[in-house]
Amino acid sequence: MKVYDELVARGLIAQVTNEEEIREMVDNGKATFYIGFDCTADSLTAGHFMALTLMKRLQMAGNKPIALIGDGTTRIGDPSGKDKLRPFLDEETLAHNVAGLKKSFRKFLKFGDGANDAVMVDNWDWFKDVNYLAFLRDIGTCYSVNRMLTMESVKSRLEREQPMSFLEFNYMLLQGYDFCQLLQKYGCRAQIAGADQWGNITSGTELGRRRYDTELFGFTSPILTDSAGKKMGKSEGNAVWINDEKLPSYDYYQYFRNIGDAEVGKCLRVFTDLPMDEVRRLEQLKDKEINEAKKILAF
Repeated sequence: MKVYDELVARGLIAQVTNEEEIREMVDNGKATFYIGFDCTADSLTAGHFMALTLMKRLQMAGNKPIALIGDGTTRIGDPSGKDKLRPFLDEETLAHNVAGLKKSFRKFLKFGDGANDAVMVDNWDWFKDVNYLAFLRDIGTCYSVNRMLTMESVKSRLEREQPMSFLEFNYMLLQGYDFCQLLQKYGCRAQIAGADQWGNITSGTELGRRRYDTELFGFTSPILTDSAGKKMGKSEGNAVWINDEKLPSYDYYQYFRNIGDAEVGKCLRVFTDLPMDEVRRLEQLKDKEINEAKKILAF
């Protein structure tokens, strides 16, 4: 099975901008791609697993990942899925969170100087010196407010009659700018994110086309949910943290040991390297026998 087909079979692909081109790139190890996370906490969570696992598998197939730390964009805050402005963090907290995210990334990716070794970047490095008027002229003119109002992160807030500040309204411009900075610096032409970031991804692909006359690509992984539709591993106030100082290894193990029976097959596909035939065998187990599959998953 080729790389892209296996990603689909394991349920790691949700949306793509140009499936034919993306398939050709990743199957032949020619993709330089990035994933970014803002520094709202000092560790990633099990809720980030889908995108991180997708990134890991792509690197194993010869593609080159870029891990972007959103020290700059955290100062605004992504409005996606939120009802109010995110709290502002001080410089000390931001620096602490940046260090924690770097540790999380290193659990999944191989960093170094090799052809497909991962690169880690911080978008504060380019945002801290941005001239506001130049940014509005060069980047703002590439965006249509009419289209921005149709993006889910904006539209849902307006439909719920929840206020959105002009600061938050700018977030998708900043994420699009990230994409184009990585295009120029590293030849990066693809972005990965969770499915709730589709609007922000397409804002970057559109900016690449309008500003740099270059086709950029994006693909998302599904949001990991349980059978009730609730996000797994990322519940606010009770997150399943990746970094061990945030959550003891035993508690981390127990979280996956105790997942619902209906989630076993999905999690085995996403998180393990077990062959698909073995995954299908394990997910068919019933009653007490399914506990053996949960132990394999948790370990």
